Amino acid sequence: MERETSAPTDLRQRLREGVELFNRGEYFECHEVLEAAWLEAGGADKTFLQGLIQVAVSFFHLRRGNFPGSSRLLRAGLDKLSQSGSQAGIENLEVLLTTLRPLPERIAAGSVSPDWPAPVIEFRISSGS
Repeated sequence: MERETSAPTDLRQRLREGVELFNRGEYFECHEVLEAAWLEAGGADKTFLQGLIQVAVSFFHLRRGNFPGSSRLLRAGLDKLSQSGSQAGIENLEVLLTTLRPLPERIAAGSVSPDWPAPVIEFRISSGS
């Protein structure tokens, strides 16, 4: 089931940039770029972007050893990503959610190291972008 976002080109470009930063492990920078996109978004895309921002910040906290903050933000981000009704161009959203769902409890239990490898996010490049 492939759903395209109705997001304007600028929003898609920021989302693409944010995903690239996430995939390079630059979680704080990812947050900054996605926040700019979030400010312009509306509806389901806005909720989706907020969830993606929370996931990125969760990994930022995980890298710094803030396990309670990481677990809390990851849980909130996953809820938003699951409930937004948007995919906003993310090709592997279901795989991403499946991979990340057990992680908040594992982080809270201390069974995840700060260098746990984040999954790769695949961004769909449509012919209109």
